[in-house]
Amino acid sequence: MNSSEARTSIDDLISKIDHYNHAYYQLHKSEISDQEFDALLKSLEQLEEEWPDLKRADSPTSRVGGTITKDFASVTHKYPMLSLSNTYSEEELIEFDQRIKKTLEDETYEYVCELKYDGVALSITYENGIISQAATRGDGVRGDDITSNAKTIRTLPLKINTATLPNNIEVRGEVFFPLEQFNRVNNEREDIGEQPLANPRNAASGTLKMQNSSIVASRNLDCYIYFLLGENLPTKSHSESLEYLKKKGFNVPNHYRVCGDITSVISFINDWREKRHDLPLDTDGIVIKVNQFDQQQRLGNTAKSPRWAIAFKYASESAPTQLESIQYQVGRTGSITPVANLKPVQLAGTTVKRASLHNANEIARLGIHEGDTVFVEKGGEIIPKVTSVDISSRPKDALPIVYITNCPECSTELIRKEGEANHYCPNEISCPPQIKGRIEHFIQRKAMDIDGLGKETIEQLFEVRLINSIGDLFDLTYDQLINLDRFADKSVNRLLSGLQESVKNTPFHKVLFALGIRYVGATVAEKLAIHFLSIHKLMEASLEELINIPEIGERIAASVHEYFQHPENISLINKLEARGIQFSMDPPTVENNLLEGSSFVVSGVFQTFSRDEIKSIIKSNGGKLLSSVSGKLDFLVAGDKMGPSKLDKATQLGVKIISEDEFRKMIE
Repeated sequence: MNSSEARTSIDDLISKIDHYNHAYYQLHKSEISDQEFDALLKSLEQLEEEWPDLKRADSPTSRVGGTITKDFASVTHKYPMLSLSNTYSEEELIEFDQRIKKTLEDETYEYVCELKYDGVALSITYENGIISQAATRGDGVRGDDITSNAKTIRTLPLKINTATLPNNIEVRGEVFFPLEQFNRVNNEREDIGEQPLANPRNAASGTLKMQNSSIVASRNLDCYIYFLLGENLPTKSHSESLEYLKKKGFNVPNHYRVCGDITSVISFINDWREKRHDLPLDTDGIVIKVNQFDQQQRLGNTAKSPRWAIAFKYASESAPTQLESIQYQVGRTGSITPVANLKPVQLAGTTVKRASLHNANEIARLGIHEGDTVFVEKGGEIIPKVTSVDISSRPKDALPIVYITNCPECSTELIRKEGEANHYCPNEISCPPQIKGRIEHFIQRKAMDIDGLGKETIEQLFEVRLINSIGDLFDLTYDQLINLDRFADKSVNRLLSGLQESVKNTPFHKVLFALGIRYVGATVAEKLAIHFLSIHKLMEASLEELINIPEIGERIAASVHEYFQHPENISLINKLEARGIQFSMDPPTVENNLLEGSSFVVSGVFQTFSRDEIKSIIKSNGGKLLSSVSGKLDFLVAGDKMGPSKLDKATQLGVKIISEDEFRKMIE
């Protein structure tokens, strides 16, 4: 194949892949199987590897991220990103309509109503049909260039058909964190003892400003497009533009309506007042725009906002109520969360009795006093939050809330690490919520996976003092359990059997994860297990030795090292080991030492071997496996369907890149 033929093949593959992506993400249709789609992508990646000069800026292979951005360049918006004037009342909407009518005199006009999404505004520029720049709103005049991160959003086209479009266009949309993905990420963070993200909107904003675009890609952000800008556009109205953008492959939501008068606008607002809660993201209002572009131009703009548009914001799901007390909750890792206990109040169709206060900084910011009347609001948070205080109704003798200094459960003096907002209880060993939290972590599916044991049962066993640590689980007997509430012969035997099965069947790396060492997730636990092969060697490791393990940073190393400094943790491990739990593993079978001292990353799809087979061969020949490309890597085994970012990074770092055939020769 020559260069011209390769270019034709690449263009054809990208066209097909873009078509199937559009069908899947915009039309929700799977026109081909995953296997067939992967085969197309594999062919494209192979061609791009063979002909790197022909790789296009809009290649679908750029979706996985991997670009590292130390600083985000500031860019000037070609068209200022104005903000909208807001209103909360139907009366002001009618006044807005009267102003439109007065300016347009006897002309007929109509409105387009769209949902106001609670995300991050984004401006995306296309040059000759190729995405060239994506920028945040910033101050409306200048924003940050986040192009690499925006390219990871799979519903955002990297290339569009320029037929009937000018060479340069700009589209605007709202990047959001789908609630399902937001909950997934928070579950993963809680699993390793990290604070959950506060709410989807702030999390989306923070994600877009991350330096590593591969992390951005892993969070599965989405983007709704709602605006088209440019010169000599083929559309005459906003509604036409929305339909046009859909046809060009943009993710335009169907949640809009063309309304002939302000009465229809108000009807639309009322229709979505409750329905919006069923969407996969948060919304806080309705945007109303005059539909025809020529009328928009005549209406013009003020210095800050267009005169032809307005945002109706639903009254915050907020209600005043009295603060009765503050309860301080202790999490599995000792993190203290203050929660307001409230006089019950109706809010958005539910009775609210509790609301989050987040941390000491938030309590100080609000200036809360005992018995205050506070305003509670439902936002993106898991539970409602206190947003403000009605100082005018404060009792004269009310005392300011003073944040606790000792753990509410075990009375241990709290600590607050530098740079962190939360206080912590350092009494990991005997603080009840931490004990129960660690046991709940220990039994979960990704850890010991103990059948017949759940959160309620743990609470019950703890209350009757049958368990006070993880180790006590394996001392439970039939006679102890059979007389407890909700236990019968079948459930007792199921629990005891589940415990024994976990002892026999849980490998060392899952046991290590189950211990609940802070920042040690399932992947890190597996790396530590393979590196040390036994808990005792891990216990003896110095901080420096832990830090020098590939992909184990200082924070993880310090947490692991500190865990083994506590005699109680050593005692627990000895007890579990005596019960037969697996705290060691055999080294990966080494047929010979051909690859000893060499480290490998395996990426892509291979002809002769599966990826797992290559990894197994590396282990059996004494080599080490890493999960990412770094200066410590010796070889990148590159197959088809490999992310281009790994290839680029390996080239920059001087890592030797070998093919499947070259790898085979190494082991032969």
